[in-house]
Amino acid sequence: MKIKTDRYSKDYTKEVEKIDKKLAKLLENKEPKSLYKPCSYILQSGGKHLRAYLVLLSTKAVGGKFSQAYNAALSSEILHSFTLVHDDIMDSAEKRRGRTTLHIKYDISTAILAGDSLIAVAYKSLLKDCKINTTSILNTFNESVIEVCEGQSLDKEFEVRKDVTIPEYTNMIQKKTAALIQMCCSIGAQIGNGSKSEIKSLEKYGKNLGLAFQLKDDLLDIIGHSKDFGKNVGGDLVEGKKTFLFLKALEIAKGNDKKDLLKVVANNGIRKNQINKYKKLYEKLNILAITEKEIDRYTDIAINSLKGIDNIDVKNNLTWLANSLINRNK
Repeated sequence: MKIKTDRYSKDYTKEVEKIDKKLAKLLENKEPKSLYKPCSYILQSGGKHLRAYLVLLSTKAVGGKFSQAYNAALSSEILHSFTLVHDDIMDSAEKRRGRTTLHIKYDISTAILAGDSLIAVAYKSLLKDCKINTTSILNTFNESVIEVCEGQSLDKEFEVRKDVTIPEYTNMIQKKTAALIQMCCSIGAQIGNGSKSEIKSLEKYGKNLGLAFQLKDDLLDIIGHSKDFGKNVGGDLVEGKKTFLFLKALEIAKGNDKKDLLKVVANNGIRKNQINKYKKLYEKLNILAITEKEIDRYTDIAINSLKGIDNIDVKNNLTWLANSLINRNK
């Protein structure tokens, strides 16, 4: 298995490099520069290109070829970039993947316009690979865009609400993060003309992988390192975000610990010099281990959903990918 694991890692790296090059060339020499230079900046900000890779693997899983789905793969990354641009504006974020966010590097108006343009570019790219199942693919794509917007709206709503529950939070991240990852698996399988059962299996994989992925992000926000993570560690607590970790801590805590957590809610966040205090509180309440267990649970569901896929090599590749994501440090 070690040889295959090494191979999957190399294959993934190779495809990420291809996606990077294609994204870099996508808007090359387009005018006006005032629009396309900011668009290119966000498209060339690196990242794992998980979504693009899932489109390719899902196409191959049902008997298709990578070559059938590269434009759709690019489309998923462009759509993801669109969501990040607007997300960063709403969160007043200064860093993304270790780089200055678009609205800080330029200005808010430029960032909004660039984001608006990117979603149209995403559709244009997707249509190039819609040789079959066009209506279904576009409906799947549209539904994910709607769900992402719903998820972002809920995320902002939760910042001011005092009574958010863990099921509500799970629903929010399912929309904001998992829906897009699920969509990538679905459109890849549809481009490859997979059966209904194959598409359903890959959608279930994508949904649960997305939930595990977001919970891992939440965990890294408190245990990661800024250099690796690409964002300021502890940012969720500073911003008063009610993540799984925070809500689980609030559920378990008693006495002064609970009072300290309720202060976060009352004050809509904490000061940066308090991050370590709350990290120690999470450790005391065993929140980090509880979150790891929840990440493992969703990952197991994702991997088990691949029983409906006959291509053993791709199935092993998707299993390797899921395990790599939950063991990442950024």
